Amino acid sequence: MTRITTLFAAAAIAATLSACATAQTELTADMPTAGTNLTDLYTYLHTHPELSFKEARSSAILATELENLGFAVTTGFGDTWIEAKATRDQGVVRDGVGGYGVVGVFENGDGPTVLIRTDMDALPVAELTGLSYRSEVVDETWTGVSNGVMHACGHDIHMTSWVGTARELVANKAAWSGTLIMIAQPAEELGLGAKAMISDGLFSHFPVPDYNLGLHVSASLPVGRVAYSSGFALANVDSVDITVKGVGGHGAYPHTTKDPVLVASAIVMAVQSLVSRNVNPQTPAVVTVGSFQAGAKHNIIPGEAKLLLTVRSYDDATRALLLDGITRIAKAQALAYGAPEPIVTIDEDFTPSTYNDPALSATAAAAIGEVIGAENVIVASPVMGGEDFSQYGRTDEDIPGLIFWLGAISPDLWQSAQDGEVSLPSLHSPFFAPDYEPTIATGVESMTAAAMALFNQG
Repeated sequence: MTRITTLFAAAAIAATLSACATAQTELTADMPTAGTNLTDLYTYLHTHPELSFKEARSSAILATELENLGFAVTTGFGDTWIEAKATRDQGVVRDGVGGYGVVGVFENGDGPTVLIRTDMDALPVAELTGLSYRSEVVDETWTGVSNGVMHACGHDIHMTSWVGTARELVANKAAWSGTLIMIAQPAEELGLGAKAMISDGLFSHFPVPDYNLGLHVSASLPVGRVAYSSGFALANVDSVDITVKGVGGHGAYPHTTKDPVLVASAIVMAVQSLVSRNVNPQTPAVVTVGSFQAGAKHNIIPGEAKLLLTVRSYDDATRALLLDGITRIAKAQALAYGAPEPIVTIDEDFTPSTYNDPALSATAAAAIGEVIGAENVIVASPVMGGEDFSQYGRTDEDIPGLIFWLGAISPDLWQSAQDGEVSLPSLHSPFFAPDYEPTIATGVESMTAAAMALFNQG
């Protein structure tokens, strides 16, 4: 769960989609066919990860599976999003589902409409698990770097559980009534995929759901357990770039310069006062300076310095306080040192916070507890990570949603970690290796139960 800023995202994505548009997906003989058992499907997806907006093979596999189950399936291939955006800018509306996104609609009589989402993209992480089915894929990232590729965030688990859920719901269609929408989303790791699908008409060309459901593996929960937060679950994620201007010169004569390193350092320290002295102590907020770039030589005071910040919050008021405060502090610190006004760029394409509807969460948690045991469904504290699943509930329709955590660690390994004998690899780690078979089984059981409860609650 991560993202890139729009300062270079548009160009990177355009290049990626352009490449995809000229290279059709090769449907090789070893690709899983519809109905492949979930174990083989998972190991194939894990061994063949695809980066954001390059999910051609994964998309084709998932679309074929839905078609085989009787869904009305719409797919987008490579250039759909970028072309759709261009034509929209010219006042023309085109169908599309965000790059390699997949939308499947299964109508099963009167009743609620439930959307279940999976993400498909992998990360530029070279796998170091040593597993027999490890990924050895190398590809070029959206930043132009050749790197190993791995499903280090569990999206292979998500896709496989999604397929299993679709199979279960169709097989048991006599037990529920309504419209099921299964969507496979590209580019969650960039924080752009959900927005791309919505921009391409997800809620205008397909039925508008009454509920949105999603899941995400947990690198800290044992298999067989599900955790959820009622209310805020994941944070707003904003990226802020600050270019601090100065007047460069010789390091021996600082009085003839306006040192941007000094100004930027003051900004780094001062922005922390937003959390410690402006935000209510009981309200979560994070301001982190992740990059400080300035200068090229010991004795040269540079002409500028650059700061890259990540800013995290839950509610919109706190988000505004932090972003306004960063701008105010940056300009005031420059003024205090007699330096030129800095350039503060706030990424407009931010990831909004994820809010789990309390009533929906209670209904789903009760249903999941009935199939995996109520003792295995726990309430978790919200986290400051971000997830663009939130975008599906942030539309004009204001659709209630729930994303829950799926335990993925073998019980023995989890217990060893509790005893302090080992440390568990985190999500995005090259060593992350979920105990996939029971994890997928719990994912299918849990998501199926949650969806059935929503269809049948009247």
